[in-house]
Amino acid sequence: MTIPSTPATLAYLRDNARVLLNEFDVADALACYYTLYHDPKRTELFMHRDGEGKVDAYAARCRTGFDLFRPIVTLRLRGGEKALPDLLEESLAPNRPYLIVVPPSYVERLKRHVTLSEVNLNWIYRLDASRFKPRINVLVSSKNDADGNPRAEVKRGKQVVATAGVNWRSPIFAEIFVNVAEAERSRGFGRAVVETLAAELLREEVTPLYAVAASNGPSRQLAESVGFIDTGAREIMGQAVRTA
Repeated sequence: MTIPSTPATLAYLRDNARVLLNEFDVADALACYYTLYHDPKRTELFMHRDGEGKVDAYAARCRTGFDLFRPIVTLRLRGGEKALPDLLEESLAPNRPYLIVVPPSYVERLKRHVTLSEVNLNWIYRLDASRFKPRINVLVSSKNDADGNPRAEVKRGKQVVATAGVNWRSPIFAEIFVNVAEAERSRGFGRAVVETLAAELLREEVTPLYAVAASNGPSRQLAESVGFIDTGAREIMGQAVRTA
């Protein structure tokens, strides 16, 4: 049986979901953030319990600024597939697109119940402090974003040509992103803003993570040049649609 959260029960169900998560494992880092820490006003949790009343699956559905039209969904399962059909029926409205982020091992099971498209395999990198040798770049400026997280930028005049910021942040990890204007690439701006942002996150005692599509060789090279290491953890991100 799957039970959806209400504003009054969300905190309780979040605490129950911890049995399926490890906050110190980078493979669970994104799921931990959206399940446990994302804005409660924009988070719904769907909890499934087995015949003995134990939590054996859950799905978190979150509205984000990442994609205004497709909520992000992440889920965890324990054991077999018995919980999955009921969980998906409760958490995914039929014929509506969602961005789903799950371990690769879930994909074949999900395909039996939803249509997946735009699927990417992401590699998860973690900053290795022993390899991190940041350099001062006077072109980089730092500020905080609307959520109070650090942000690093390079400007040409009034135009921002390179940015590094935080996608999400838990008490333990923060996933960073980097954008560099196409005309300004290969100038070292991407590395400069990532180094500045990573240094600030370390000062705040949060471990930076960097998730990148397996096919994006230049982005992986940038991460490795800064001091990020491949953790071996992988995640699938794609669009999921449940048909009625």
